[in-house]
Amino acid sequence: MPDSSPLTGGHRPIVTAAEMRALEAAAIAQGVSEFELMARAGHAAARAIIAYAAPADTLVLCGPGNNGGDGYVIALALAEAGWPVRVAALAPSGTDTARQAAEGWTGPVETLDKATAPASLLVDALFGIGLTRPLDGRLSAILARLGEGAGTRVAIDLPSGVATDDGACLSPPLACDLCISFGAAKPAHYLHPAAAHVGRLVIAPIGLAPAHSDLTVIGKPRFAALDADTHKYRRGHVLVVGGPAHATGAARLAALAAQRAGAGYVTLLSPSAALAANAAQLTGVVLAEADTPRDIAKALAEPRAGALVIGPALGPERHKVIAALEVGKPVVLDADVFTLFANDAAGLAKLIAGPAVLTPHDGEFVRLFGDLPGSKVERVCAAAARIGAVVLLKGPDTVIAAPDGRAAINAHASSALATAGSGDVLAGIIGALLARGLDPFEAACAGAWLHGDAGQRGGAGLIAEDLPGLLPAVLADLA
Repeated sequence: MPDSSPLTGGHRPIVTAAEMRALEAAAIAQGVSEFELMARAGHAAARAIIAYAAPADTLVLCGPGNNGGDGYVIALALAEAGWPVRVAALAPSGTDTARQAAEGWTGPVETLDKATAPASLLVDALFGIGLTRPLDGRLSAILARLGEGAGTRVAIDLPSGVATDDGACLSPPLACDLCISFGAAKPAHYLHPAAAHVGRLVIAPIGLAPAHSDLTVIGKPRFAALDADTHKYRRGHVLVVGGPAHATGAARLAALAAQRAGAGYVTLLSPSAALAANAAQLTGVVLAEADTPRDIAKALAEPRAGALVIGPALGPERHKVIAALEVGKPVVLDADVFTLFANDAAGLAKLIAGPAVLTPHDGEFVRLFGDLPGSKVERVCAAAARIGAVVLLKGPDTVIAAPDGRAAINAHASSALATAGSGDVLAGIIGALLARGLDPFEAACAGAWLHGDAGQRGGAGLIAEDLPGLLPAVLADLA
């Protein structure tokens, strides 16, 4: 049995607009007034702004709804702290609570279309999580002009122009430096393209009940320490299926990543024609000749075999995938698997006999599952339910979903990972975590975080070959 290494790092909830309104309604039902919630939100946002920026001339843009009401509270709190503050309103307040907040503001109120003078610090409290349609063209132009004139841009809940639940940009939003969200994060804080406009995210508590959601953002993983009497097989044995002689690099990347991610023993199942190429570049990875599906099934049937990685540069070997899946060992399916089963997700689902993690990029995802409707989270959740396995859809906003409805977004990433072979490394990392006994969803989440951290450390000039060597430092900082 492998060492038990449960993931103990916390996932933080992400709530939709409807779930956020339900949390607020629950607080109100418990006796907290709507205005008290608004006051808490406004003062919490003001504190976050004061902690982030030096005092500066400030322009607060207030919409007609409760997000605008938050803006009036923010303006008053900043003014009372000695900041020079102006307020510009899009329209009169349209709710009783927002009107009460507006009446508490003691300074003048400009109309937004006449707010021609920019300010050093701009606070966007126009729409928050309430926006469902594009901004009026004139309003977009005003917002862009005021944003360009500001040195610091702050959004309350979300930049105006962003759709809360799917991260779409309904209109060009401000590129914000700071975004202050109340109670919990929203999907658009992490889903692109909206996420690129959020800047630093601060979650400000306002006394709501703890949020519970099937969707979370992945937290920093922590693993149980290895047992003092452990040995290489208890640390997990990962097998990687290699490709033909002209395409050996991808499988080697996955194998090296599995080693560096903590697997105690890694075997590369290599076609005989590729043995020499692999042997010339591997030392600690064990090579085993495997030309046929039967060879792969036999290797996996060995009791100490913990997990399999198959797909990186595999080539047209569908029969090998079928043989591997029939054994029922934990498996990471990647790359060529999605071409081999193009438009046949149902056929692949029937073959998966054990724990599995699929790691497609966007093109591979569509190749296997077709063009599913909905947000990225909804599409990945639908795919996981259809395939009966964990699906990790790679990207700057990697989304992971399990068939039981759990879903997570990895916000700990790096654009440096947009390099050939990076996905092969991710497959190897997840394979190592599966071999150590992690639940497939948690293995995928932890693997995405570790991969992202390695990418951040590598920075500019990073290539996939660099990533395995960065993993020991990543893991050391988690100890």
